[in-house]
Amino acid sequence: MKNQVMSPIVLTTLAMVAFAANSILCRLALGTDSIDAASFTSIRLVSGAAMLAGILFFRDHGFKQERLNPISTLMLFAYALCFSFSYIELSAGTGALILFGAVQLTMILFGSAMGERHGRTVWIGIIAAFGGLAYLLMPSVSAPPLISALLMALAGIAWGIYTIRGKTSVDPLSDTGLNFVATIPLSVLAYLVFRSDAHLTSKGVTLAILSGTLASGIGYVVWYSVLPRLSRTTAATVQLSVPVIAAFGGILLLSEPITLRLLIASLVVLGGIYLTIKASAPE
Repeated sequence: MKNQVMSPIVLTTLAMVAFAANSILCRLALGTDSIDAASFTSIRLVSGAAMLAGILFFRDHGFKQERLNPISTLMLFAYALCFSFSYIELSAGTGALILFGAVQLTMILFGSAMGERHGRTVWIGIIAAFGGLAYLLMPSVSAPPLISALLMALAGIAWGIYTIRGKTSVDPLSDTGLNFVATIPLSVLAYLVFRSDAHLTSKGVTLAILSGTLASGIGYVVWYSVLPRLSRTTAATVQLSVPVIAAFGGILLLSEPITLRLLIASLVVLGGIYLTIKASAPE
């Protein structure tokens, strides 16, 4: 019984750390102009596909073609592309906060449309989490660039849809691997469209590969494996812990400043997460 209780907690924690690592790796690559956004996206997705394909061929000697899902593939690609372009200007923590705020909104609205009902405390938690996000984005000298923020919000919507579809996954490794492999043609197309801006350095390529193989490929398998054991509300809300992890990772690894606005927003968001999860937990 103890292992059954701990396993989702451990897996969810690992997935959240992987998500935060993606923000840090992407910002580290694009913030230092070590690679362009389209190339980072392409290398990230192709390297993730290669990693997962290798594991699948070792395990199953191939893919199960009937698991291919075009909508999940498109959402994965849209998320990755918008994610990369938004991080040209956004800090790691701010980008993650916008991303997972949009994820939460997408998943909770979908759950409500599917008939899920939430108590007063859950809604207070949800409103608090979004209040923190709104406070971060209010116009001011320290507010993030609008276009970059909108791109990250689009990435969050795409990731929210991708997560929703992952709740029905019966083979997380195969499903995630096929989704990554299917993005390769789209990745090549994106690279060709933006090839005039392409520039690569060994540092940028290495960071993109790490993002693709570990933080994305393995991280998303872990997330898909735990999703069936989480409610939509919990799955949506717990992801708002990622911005705090990413923000402090950015401070430690990228020397990014921690602003009072980001600190207050993060505390409000975490408080909202706590209320939502506590109220959603079974008695």
